[in-house]
Amino acid sequence: MMKPARFVVWAAVLSAAAARPAVAQTFATEDPVLQRMWQLGMVESQAAKLAQTLLDSIGGRLTGTPALNAGHDWLVRMYTGWGVQARKEQYGTWTGWRRGITHIDLTSPRVRSLEGTMMGWSAGTQGPVEGAVVLFPDVGSPQQFEAWLPQARGRFVAMDPAQPTCRPDREWLEFGATGGRGGRGGRGGLGGRGGAAGPDTTSSFGRLQYERDNAREAWSARLRGAAGAQANASTSVLGPLVQQLRSRLEEAGAAGILHSNWSNDFGVNKVFTTNTRRIPTLDLSCEDYGLVFRLTANNQSPKLRVEAQAEFLGEIPTFNTIAEIRGSQLPNEYVLLSAHFDSFDSSSGATDNGTGTITMLEAVRILKLAYPNPKRTILAGHWSGEEQGLNGSRAWAHDHPEVVDGLQSLFNQDNGTGRVVNIGMGGLLAAARHFGDWMTKLPAEIADQIDLGIPGGPAGGGSDNASFACAGAPAFGLGALGWNYGTITWHTNRDTFDKVVIDDLKNNATLTAMLAYLASEDPERISRERRVMPMGRGGQPQPWPQCQDGARRAPGG
Repeated sequence: MMKPARFVVWAAVLSAAAARPAVAQTFATEDPVLQRMWQLGMVESQAAKLAQTLLDSIGGRLTGTPALNAGHDWLVRMYTGWGVQARKEQYGTWTGWRRGITHIDLTSPRVRSLEGTMMGWSAGTQGPVEGAVVLFPDVGSPQQFEAWLPQARGRFVAMDPAQPTCRPDREWLEFGATGGRGGRGGRGGLGGRGGAAGPDTTSSFGRLQYERDNAREAWSARLRGAAGAQANASTSVLGPLVQQLRSRLEEAGAAGILHSNWSNDFGVNKVFTTNTRRIPTLDLSCEDYGLVFRLTANNQSPKLRVEAQAEFLGEIPTFNTIAEIRGSQLPNEYVLLSAHFDSFDSSSGATDNGTGTITMLEAVRILKLAYPNPKRTILAGHWSGEEQGLNGSRAWAHDHPEVVDGLQSLFNQDNGTGRVVNIGMGGLLAAARHFGDWMTKLPAEIADQIDLGIPGGPAGGGSDNASFACAGAPAFGLGALGWNYGTITWHTNRDTFDKVVIDDLKNNATLTAMLAYLASEDPERISRERRVMPMGRGGQPQPWPQCQDGARRAPGG
């Protein structure tokens, strides 16, 4: 009976935190627009409310899903409600897919509900399916794999090695990094690879690393052997090999495929997509995958009962959302706020890239209220298909060369929930002078936290600013504090609203609005003169990245 009261208390705490006055600002300028932006962004922020709606109500936004399209419609509604022009722009089509429930239960040799979910674009089960579990075979050739395939029929096939532990490495470093009885962390280093002398297996952590590395390589050898790949094939070929092998298991009548892509922390898995269209591909938690794997390896006859609902929707349109505040003096010059809107969908897509999305959405709200008649046109681009190769932003840049040519500045954020602490100059020699001027006008509470990377280099493909930087346009990435982004939230089942740091989100939206204002008002265009690129292999300068169009259809579509 205490749970409802507890939720009320926490809701009140969240509301109080969102409304809490920000620290007093210290401006180096008396610019009333910047001061108004501080008030709107740091004191009267809507960031928490917007993030909660997007992440809790709309949720994960995989390309080709109704959730992503609903999110685009929500963006348009929010912008138009603020008096900002906004539109969905179709750039292609993609495989349509709707996620339903995933229930996975161990029914033998004991009963246990398991933690796991379908991978994106997986087939469902057409009702509950029960079956035994088999491990992917240790075979030496495609012929031996083909001979084994009848054993997969009606069974769930485990395609990954089990982790020897689901404790993160930080615990092993603290408690198991010394020899003998262990001890407080640090004295034993990393448990050591041992350099030329070979691996150090005198500590618990050292032995764990050695055994885990060997198990991974042995399992990779299974996959290479079954697919007929060379023994020394690079790890980059394993992804296509796994897709090939999944297809053969599907054709052979397997009941489903089991994976587990652990992210080296308690309960955290990275969950991507699959290519099976008739049977489910499931990701199980590290702990539960290990349970099923061990039961199978020890001939204890595990059986699973799976009900997974999914629907393929054919080839459907895919969009970007574009918001626009038309420039009053230089309408054909542009300041572009940029963040990808799509996500993987095993969780809510909170820090990848819901926080970038809310940063740009809230920045436009601030701009509309504090700077409604900008000198240059201000755009916000919410891109789809980023996770499949920057497809939305590349396609939009390809279709709108006038914006690329007229771009004064682009600000992109896509590396988690933390406050912005570094901005690279993108390899443009004149950019530092403009940023130096802008930074002197920002409140110290924001500016003092930021380092400028001079001259920096052009984005190479990690996020959507690369779609514009390739043309030599001034496209800048806003680099954030880590908050364990790579392990805990990037592409994981734990990327949810509770991981958002609201104070940092407010900071980033306010910063972005201020930078957009200063870039719009700057009396000069940023020169596109490029740096001399660093030397690469062969003693020649590395090339500037080349622009490419985004994929307009799903592979095989």
